[in-house]
Amino acid sequence: MKLEMRYGHHPEDVKHYDTEALRRHFLVEKVFAAGELTLVYTHVDRVVFGGAMPTTQALSLEGGKEFGTPNFLDRRELGVVNLGEPGRVLVDGKVYPLANGDGLYIGMGTATVSFASDDAARPAKFYLVSSPAHATHPTAHITRANANPRKLGDPVSCNVRTIYQYVHPAVCKSCQLVMGVTVLEPGSVWNTYPPHTHERRMEVYLYFGMDESTRVFHMHGQPAETRHIVMANEQAVISPSWSIHSGVGSGAYSFVWGMAGENQTFDDMDTLGPNDLK
Repeated sequence: MKLEMRYGHHPEDVKHYDTEALRRHFLVEKVFAAGELTLVYTHVDRVVFGGAMPTTQALSLEGGKEFGTPNFLDRRELGVVNLGEPGRVLVDGKVYPLANGDGLYIGMGTATVSFASDDAARPAKFYLVSSPAHATHPTAHITRANANPRKLGDPVSCNVRTIYQYVHPAVCKSCQLVMGVTVLEPGSVWNTYPPHTHERRMEVYLYFGMDESTRVFHMHGQPAETRHIVMANEQAVISPSWSIHSGVGSGAYSFVWGMAGENQTFDDMDTLGPNDLK
């Protein structure tokens, strides 16, 4: 298991970053690596996220000094979405099969978690988001069919999309983690526009389902100090609570969103209009 550490940043400092610094601190360029489990620990709400791409051997989620507990989930909870080929997650000895688009919530106190692919030549890609937890909730297998869908947007503003809530009070219990997948309608290129902030929660986006030549311009920064980060397929970006998080793509794409913070109220946000942005 590989772990990278990312630290918190004051918005007054971030507005002085050039493109290279912005990408170094907030963008994760390679989430999935064949045969590896790679994680990023961000000090923004102490969220851990990353990817497990097992091939010939299962990959185990481990605790240790970096997390301060013998097992990874001793004081944490975990959300999983499979973005690859069929695979399975072993949770304290119980097997959960995950097809493409399936998700899983795993509660605090779970001792062992490992990830495997059904076919080493066609590996699964398990995307992981974890936040600190204060209580134990049952493991929940969440398919796209039993996720909670919310259709939003308007074709006039090119942002018709369905938000599938996976780890959410409407689907399963969790402490503070909220997670889901947003799928844009054909012809729509904007997600979450006009953008918003939510001072009470951070967010991580992972963009996926993109052609090799497609790029998403991810909008970042305070509303009066906006920046953009150009992103390719299966890359992730950290959005602190003070930052907008919105994107426009040059082609089709979807994204996984994961949030952690003080509450789980999905609509608890500070909505902005286009005239609020600079």
